[in-house]
Amino acid sequence: QVQLVESGGGLVQAGDSLTLSCAASGRTHVTYAMGWFRQAPGKEREFVAHISWGGSSTYYADSVKGRFTISRDNAKNTVYLQMNSLKPEDTAVYYCVAGYAGIVTTPQLVDYWGQGTQVIVSS
Repeated sequence: QVQLVESGGGLVQAGDSLTLSCAASGRTHVTYAMGWFRQAPGKEREFVAHISWGGSSTYYADSVKGRFTISRDNAKNTVYLQMNSLKPEDTAVYYCVAGYAGIVTTPQLVDYWGQGTQVIVSS
């Protein structure tokens, strides 16, 4: 089992920046990809970003490409999501995920979910 705990959400204005963190505990000696999904009110959960175990491979949804950056520190068992130039449409609950398949771009590839952290971007 891997437990994921997100932090860093909050209320910001459009154009601001915010950094989300996700601390993993449990079976952290096993290699796994990590990433972020989000779910806005009334919408389906959607993929945001992925990072491979070693950090050499990253992948982003088109809607956040160029604005968001995912990174990880395996020594701290932590993954980050740096969000710049935030827009009202980025408002959502953001979920940290982990998966043993090596890629976590779809919910079917995710083995573990965090509880989520709320991000609200006001216009």
